[in-house]
Amino acid sequence: MARFIDLNADMGEYASDMQRDIEAALMPLVSSCSIACGGHAGDIDTMRATARLAKQHGVSIGAHPSYPDRKGFGRRSLSYDPVKLMHNLTAQIADLQSVLDTEEMPMRHVKPHGALYNDAVKDEALAKIFVDAARKAGNSIVIVGPPGSMLEEAANAAKLAFAAEGFVDRLYQSTGALTPRGAAGAIIEDISARARQALAIARGETLQLADGTLQLAVQTLCIHSDRPGADETAMAARAALDADGFEIRAFK
Repeated sequence: MARFIDLNADMGEYASDMQRDIEAALMPLVSSCSIACGGHAGDIDTMRATARLAKQHGVSIGAHPSYPDRKGFGRRSLSYDPVKLMHNLTAQIADLQSVLDTEEMPMRHVKPHGALYNDAVKDEALAKIFVDAARKAGNSIVIVGPPGSMLEEAANAAKLAFAAEGFVDRLYQSTGALTPRGAAGAIIEDISARARQALAIARGETLQLADGTLQLAVQTLCIHSDRPGADETAMAARAALDADGFEIRAFK
């Protein structure tokens, strides 16, 4: 029986020319991408450029909204007014949707960025705000987030499809949470170790961690594009997955 996995990357976060080059090299190697839409990074021009690059390579597109925090790159947890946050997230997603409409491309999914992602995993009210904002893009939108999270519960309650995500280049804790970025070893630096983790998660194998074990069931694997080595990571992960008989394609 054929096995399928999506390989995704967060895109349009052009902090430098180097990152732009990394994203250009990475795009042909993934099957879906989540485009920054103004909350933590990006503007109409970068959204359009990234969308056109995705279209060129047949890559499925989603929105990547965040807390409105460009100074902190969306990686700081913020207190929020529910109404204002709903309005802001809706506007971010709508900005990308307007770009995709003019480029005649569909929006397939919505995935929160950074601290919003981590907070919505465990905050039921925040997860609902996020899913309600995403739903305004249409009932066919897929919500992307960690398996077994409040995001998944909120998506199910809203009758939206959910794609569970695993991370190729981040160290997990046995709870299923990602090790905080400031902690030693939080970012897996070795390319071969990233490829091994990608294959282990795709297979549903048990990860052996410093504080215990973890098993994940996912439909998509994320590679962060904001660090050097992202394209090498994608090539190594694809090679490992291909050799094991996985077909890499966008989730449905």
